[in-house]
Amino acid sequence: MENKIKLYGFNNLTKSLSFNIYDVCYAKTQREQLDYIAYIDEQYNSERLTGILLKLTEMIGATVLNISKQDYDPQGASVTFLIAEESMTKNMNGETVVSHLDKSHVTVHTYPEYHPDNAIATFRVDIDVATCGEITPLSTLDFLIGSFDSDIITMDYKVRGFTRNVMGKKLYIDHQITSIQDYIDPKILEKYDAIDVNIYQSNIFHTKMLIKDVTLQDYLFNADVYEISPKTRLNITNSLRQEMIEIFSGTNVY
Repeated sequence: MENKIKLYGFNNLTKSLSFNIYDVCYAKTQREQLDYIAYIDEQYNSERLTGILLKLTEMIGATVLNISKQDYDPQGASVTFLIAEESMTKNMNGETVVSHLDKSHVTVHTYPEYHPDNAIATFRVDIDVATCGEITPLSTLDFLIGSFDSDIITMDYKVRGFTRNVMGKKLYIDHQITSIQDYIDPKILEKYDAIDVNIYQSNIFHTKMLIKDVTLQDYLFNADVYEISPKTRLNITNSLRQEMIEIFSGTNVY
């Protein structure tokens, strides 16, 4: 308790972004499926995930107070950051000073897995960013999408609580937003079909994105598309698309 951080009157709004991505792959045999899981597990181990979160916290201007990271057996990893955000203001002499530190956190978890019957392997990443104050984590979306191979993306953003203006009026949100898509580069959006489910009166925003084009070679693990017969290529592509549609819709369609 000796190293407490001094907090002053501050913006009490909590802004939470939940970002989930799914990477889908075709691995024909159980050996290939296990190799894919091992590959993903190594590519996105806790060390690399820590690097991604360090860049994310830098982007939102936060200070890292504590890092907790863990790799799991047989697969998966988790990283948690406790962060503080500095808000700047002017004092009576016109000098810029730190007015307060808002406490927040960032977490990431990975879930590699494979289908026991249809040779489809899936890698899921969950990232949660919670900020308290003026900073919104929406500015990091392009970076997060680019940090992973994202076939399906689901995003939830919510502003909770309230703050007050200098006249004492309660404010339940302190920035304009109509859709999460407004914070994503249009060139990225072109690659996806996207839908929104928003509850504006509750400051809840939800966006889902599904990759439009499936180039089969990009989804084969340790295999060459030209070594596969045209009929089998079509079947594999259909299986991949069906898996993506079910994840995107959150329903067992097929």
